[in-house]
Amino acid sequence: MNISICGAGTMGRGIAIACLQAGHSVVVFDLSELAISKSKDYIIAQMNKSVEKKKITQEDADTYLKNISYSTIINDVAVCEIIIEAILEKPEAKFELFSSIENSGLADTAILATNTSSLSVNLLSSKLRNPQNFVGLHFFNPANLMKLVEIVRSRQTSDETITRCVKFIKDLGKTSVIAKDVPGFIVNRVARNYYNEAMKIATENASEPEQIDIIMKSLGFKMGPFELMDLIGNDVNLEVTKSVYEQYFHEARFTPSTMQQEIVNAGMYGRKTGKGFHKYEEK
Repeated sequence: MNISICGAGTMGRGIAIACLQAGHSVVVFDLSELAISKSKDYIIAQMNKSVEKKKITQEDADTYLKNISYSTIINDVAVCEIIIEAILEKPEAKFELFSSIENSGLADTAILATNTSSLSVNLLSSKLRNPQNFVGLHFFNPANLMKLVEIVRSRQTSDETITRCVKFIKDLGKTSVIAKDVPGFIVNRVARNYYNEAMKIATENASEPEQIDIIMKSLGFKMGPFELMDLIGNDVNLEVTKSVYEQYFHEARFTPSTMQQEIVNAGMYGRKTGKGFHKYEEK
């Protein structure tokens, strides 16, 4: 199957790797040549790392890398059977991208999906010619490793689209859960409280981020809340929190934390900048 990933950032790269490892051909699209270059370097590095750890063979890695191409031309996207959008969380940017894809010869049978973690799938489908083919496919970071994918249907998503997406996710070796189009869907609605309560404890000086992470991991969590926010990116995490807060009409339990806002204002986004709630030796 031919899959197109729109957006060569963190999520796009991970989704691309997952698709390659499932035997699909992949086109990674981005308007930025720099983003394309970084994505290519990252995917090659991940393949080499997997070979070193004996998770895949060198032959496998060579095959995967032959099945991926990179493009800044939107026409290369529209010919694919499934197009997954993974760009910034701004409705206007997504609308512009979807319009460009539709005007580039998108097939009536193609599935157009968004990886949004907080925006309304109903809203994003409202301007499409074939909204029945539109769906939310919410992967989690790192997308090539995390097993869960939320399939979010709008009021116009067809049963056939859902069935095809369930099979697609299963073929990736992942587990899907079908969610309704409510703010934050399932996981991010739960996760807001995980993050916000941790930051509330820290701002009240009841404990330090390092200690809170250690305690949560001792209870069985693979990562503490502050480590996880640093991995996701505090800038991204904060925007999702703000989005969920707005969509729930300022419900108090979803109120963004001033602690995270200060971290973002200081440019301390987490692992990608080398510093967030924790310090990292390498970006």
